[in-house]
Amino acid sequence: MRLGLILAGLFMVAGGRAQNQSPTSGISADNLYYVVERRATLYRDAVKDKPYLRLGFREPLIASDTEGGVFQVSTQDGARGYVDAQSVSNVWIRVSKRQKRLSLFKGLELIMEFNVDFGYNAYSDKVKRGSEGERDHWRTPEGVFYVVRKNPNSQFYRAFLLNYPNVEDAQRGLQDGLISQVEHDAIMAAEQRGLPPPMNTILGGMIEIHGGGTGLNTNWTQGCVAVRNQDMDALWAWVKEGTPVVIEK
Repeated sequence: MRLGLILAGLFMVAGGRAQNQSPTSGISADNLYYVVERRATLYRDAVKDKPYLRLGFREPLIASDTEGGVFQVSTQDGARGYVDAQSVSNVWIRVSKRQKRLSLFKGLELIMEFNVDFGYNAYSDKVKRGSEGERDHWRTPEGVFYVVRKNPNSQFYRAFLLNYPNVEDAQRGLQDGLISQVEHDAIMAAEQRGLPPPMNTILGGMIEIHGGGTGLNTNWTQGCVAVRNQDMDALWAWVKEGTPVVIEK
């Protein structure tokens, strides 16, 4: 199943284009989770009286069992223990430009789907910042991103800010001479710390999934993905900071 292959590779990376990802050997999309708390703890037992490891934000975990609001998990390094269920998630978002749809999944289970609006140049990948004089570059980027911040008071109702430009965008920008080494390093540092990347480079930024959409699949944003306000309300409770977002052509 193609969605399963995307998901199996998805939680193991902080950035990169979706079409370049491959599944991680031995991991099922059904039991793959990731950390959504900034300061999550792994405990030695289910009663959580023996903390022994600090988990990283967005760190992938393999869940093997649940016990009274606690997940039994193992890390990439083989550490085993228990973590609060509220500290982890397996929710992710897929956005298809071709289908003009946003799909919310929990593992491989489709939870909800909505029509979306895109940037003016809907079918091209984002390369750099657009403007009134260069509306062609008001494009929705393609790749594997994550929700780096939730904004309950957006200009467009509510919004999920994505980590664009991500690591791969920074590498591309440096290679193509669009950004400096200093700008590249700043984007990389933000990625490592789980913070919003610099938004003021030639690569552009402030790419969001936000409200204010028409529900009619129109192309009017400056590169964002727009849904209707009522659809954003439905998404809001499911999506956390750290939630992966795959945007496909």
